[in-house]
Amino acid sequence: MTQSDSNEDPPASGLIDQRIADLADWRGATLSRMRQLIKDADPDVIEEWKWRGTPVWSHDGIICTGESYKAVVKLTFAKGASLKDPSKLFNSSLDGNTRRAIDIHEGEEVDAAKFKALIRAAIALNTSTAAARPKRPKKPA
Repeated sequence: MTQSDSNEDPPASGLIDQRIADLADWRGATLSRMRQLIKDADPDVIEEWKWRGTPVWSHDGIICTGESYKAVVKLTFAKGASLKDPSKLFNSSLDGNTRRAIDIHEGEEVDAAKFKALIRAAIALNTSTAAARPKRPKKPA
């Protein structure tokens, strides 16, 4: 796994660890479990810390974000509307043209195999989109 960070900021993985520890309740446990499932689905995932405190997982583009609220842990898939979801994991942000989200409430558990399949589908979409982008010519030195 790689991390995105600057020389001045703590590594994103450490900030995500701290967020999980700070939650210290079912939300932290849920975010930790979902983070591990993402890493299991893609050992090369990049963890990032964006927008003043949002964990982000990327591979050739954003896969999803992990936000915690009082009553829900929300995993928002950047290109969720373009993903097939035969398992009906998406249960939030269903009206948008781009994103889709999974809201997890206390006591709920997301099926690990189905979630990892969704993560892999998001990566495949990102990879195909990245491959289709035109490459910029390098400037002569």
